[in-house]
Amino acid sequence: MASIKPSVPKGTRDFSPTEMVRRNLIFDTIKGVFRKYGYQQIETPAMENSSTLMGKYGDEGDKLIFKILNNGDFISAKKEALDVVKKIVLTSEAEGFSEYYRMKNQQEHMANELASKISEKALRYDLTVPFARYVVMHQNEITFPFKRFQVQPVWRADRPQRGRYREFYQCDADVVGSPSLLNEAEFVMIYDEALTKLGLKDFTIKINNRKILSGIAEIIGKADNIIDLTVAIDKLDKIGLDGVTKELLEKGFSTDDIEKLKPVILLEGSNEEKLQSLRKALSTSTTGLKGCEEIETVFNYIADCPLQTANLQLDITLARGLNYYTGAIFEVKTNEVAMGSIGGGGRYDDLTGMFGLKDLTGVGISFGADRIYDVMDELNLFPTETNQTTKVLICCFDVEGEKYALPLLHSLRRNNINTELYPAGAKIKKQMEYANNKQIPYTIVIGSDEMQSGLLSLKDMHSGIQDKLTAEAIVERLK
Repeated sequence: MASIKPSVPKGTRDFSPTEMVRRNLIFDTIKGVFRKYGYQQIETPAMENSSTLMGKYGDEGDKLIFKILNNGDFISAKKEALDVVKKIVLTSEAEGFSEYYRMKNQQEHMANELASKISEKALRYDLTVPFARYVVMHQNEITFPFKRFQVQPVWRADRPQRGRYREFYQCDADVVGSPSLLNEAEFVMIYDEALTKLGLKDFTIKINNRKILSGIAEIIGKADNIIDLTVAIDKLDKIGLDGVTKELLEKGFSTDDIEKLKPVILLEGSNEEKLQSLRKALSTSTTGLKGCEEIETVFNYIADCPLQTANLQLDITLARGLNYYTGAIFEVKTNEVAMGSIGGGGRYDDLTGMFGLKDLTGVGISFGADRIYDVMDELNLFPTETNQTTKVLICCFDVEGEKYALPLLHSLRRNNINTELYPAGAKIKKQMEYANNKQIPYTIVIGSDEMQSGLLSLKDMHSGIQDKLTAEAIVERLK
């Protein structure tokens, strides 16, 4: 039998022990901050019923959902598929469709019927829709407002490329059942605290409000064109004012409309000065003024709980999935590395409506863990000690030394000191190479002299300094 070259599916990755220690540092830090603010962890299955996911992400999103073959039974699935194809072809011929129309409809019907027949489950596309499903299913057990966080992998049948994977982790927190803007303010604080703990020193939390964007479209008489408007102004940083103007003209906006927009989209000054300018510009829009009021409320909360590191910035060009959000919109960017957003989120007023539980408002954010990893790696922010999980390696010359070492091994581990005992039989040089390769900071050498005297050799592998200590003193030193 020919050997198979090992590989992983495109768009997926293995993680080495070093990478896992670093990834867990990120996840544990973020989880710790979530818990500090009262968020509780849940998990949902890797797979959901296809009916739960399909139709929730738009046509393009639906195409990226990984379908799962029913029970892995390929023979039955193939028979089901042939039955569906036969049925569609016979129906098309009986109804006398034109050749083009028949072929087009066959493809569409086949795709839909085959999917429903042979694949009733799918891998989750994100954590948000499964969370909405969870809330509706468990609504009688949940205490509202419900504050939850999730750190789990998601899967998308996207084209793999640098920084884009088919399997990746999302790190989400949401609170549902509370309209209070204190939640928005706390999410700003969560971003600030977590990213500061991870060592980032210069990052911006951008904030906007859907109501402000709606008000801008309203005052120029283009309320029905809000999507075109925000898609264009969201590109201001990339294509500049001339590019935005060109795109708006192509979408049917007049030169007069654009002249009215310029003072608004080119706002400068402090957050307070921007709000004052917006209030004047949106004076005839009740919706726009409500958005300004909500933003100001968040700023007032933050003023009473000053941020450690983050620069909080009102940015009215920020859109982020406008169809989805109904209030606040967040985006986080680091200013230390050329990188896309490392976090984002916002408020939605009817997340659970898709599953029949209407009018349950919520707000949530997500950390881009993979991008945060890349930023920390580029900035050299991972502590050296996170490259190892073992703190001390016990080395012995023979079986007698191994037996002598077992009580010490037990004592070290009982004191929460990560310890390994290298099995007897290998030369001490090989044991030391093992410690170096795993970046273990301390070694203890046990030979006949050490067993007779009771004084063991504790070596600092970094400095090379070696001390003779009793087993009890070593435990105290390493604690």
